[in-house]
Amino acid sequence: SDLGRRVMVRMTLTAPGCGMGEVLVGDVTARLEQIPTVAEADVELVFDPPWNQNMMSEVARLETGML
Repeated sequence: SDLGRRVMVRMTLTAPGCGMGEVLVGDVTARLEQIPTVAEADVELVFDPPWNQNMMSEVARLETGML
């Protein structure tokens, strides 16, 4: 749609050797594009900066037992 927005996401994995990277990129892209106001989602997998627990919200850390 002409009114839709383009969403750009840079995401990292908890472990660089995780074999699920491309699967997760595809899943995130598909889910973002289900949002009615999103016309296109561009999801890029990055490893700089490396992942750390501070990238998670306090709620996420509580829910995963990391706090």
